[in-house]
Amino acid sequence: MEKHSNLLLKVSRRLFTNLDEQEKFIEALINPQPFPSTILWCQEKPEISPFAVEKPTYWQPQFIDRLQLGEKPGQHSLHEKGYFYCLDFSSVFAATTLLVIPQSVDLVFDMCAAPGGKSIFAWKALQPDLLISNEVIGKRLGMLISNLKRCHITPSAVVNRDSSIFAEIIPSSCNLVIVDAPCTGQSLLAKGEKAPGCFHPTAINKSANRQKRIIANSAKIVSPQGYLSYMTCTYSYEENEQVCEWFIERFPNFKAVEISNLEKYQSHLTTMPCYRMFPQDRLGAGAFTALFKNTNEDESNEVNLQPISSMYIYQNQKNSS
Repeated sequence: MEKHSNLLLKVSRRLFTNLDEQEKFIEALINPQPFPSTILWCQEKPEISPFAVEKPTYWQPQFIDRLQLGEKPGQHSLHEKGYFYCLDFSSVFAATTLLVIPQSVDLVFDMCAAPGGKSIFAWKALQPDLLISNEVIGKRLGMLISNLKRCHITPSAVVNRDSSIFAEIIPSSCNLVIVDAPCTGQSLLAKGEKAPGCFHPTAINKSANRQKRIIANSAKIVSPQGYLSYMTCTYSYEENEQVCEWFIERFPNFKAVEISNLEKYQSHLTTMPCYRMFPQDRLGAGAFTALFKNTNEDESNEVNLQPISSMYIYQNQKNSS
């Protein structure tokens, strides 16, 4: 952690003007404490939970349970049967913005989907007619397919292409596009994991440039009146608020949506509605999230998914065995 110290100090000063908050943030990363497990119920929750559950926060959905420290849900038989998916509570926070989207959703496209948590959250919250999960990194596909299959996520499909391909072949087609953007992963430190070089300016700038490219391509496949969700698991301003500010300058038809439930978490680094969780809050390792709406009026074009259906490497249809 010593290698990180000077760069971490710079990031903390950028994030917090208050010295006490800077110290709490740094302490949460240098001396990480365990966070309770969280589960997303894909199937009906049992009347009596098999786990000891924490009192829910005011913003978490009913299909989420934050468990008491020490519970090991991944070892339970219901996990193998696909009753629930294990995820970090920070991921729940980031995906909570999706709950404001009106329920009639035809198509959800998750651009950076592995291991599948945000895809599964969107499927559970919105019950779309079709969920398409894309993962550009080949070695992560097995994990994504395995999770969607185990949790009986139908109808769903998995594809493996660069975001630029979809911008070209299925423009203005998706009611919701999720961009859980690849980032420097600084919040891994709060979980006691390694993230080499995550505070280095070169790594941050490289990451931010990649994020801008992905969000720009993703915006092109959002339907009129559709939504784009942007989220990361990192702290740097350059990968979060700055990417969002760049995005709405480049795509003025998109407007950031206020999420009244998350008002307490509004980022103080911008006036745009976007929300942050920090590790010192002791709920999760940290996340950034923003939801944008495409204000363009419906051009009532018929969506043709044929070009993409030939790319499916996994498909799970309703009523299929």
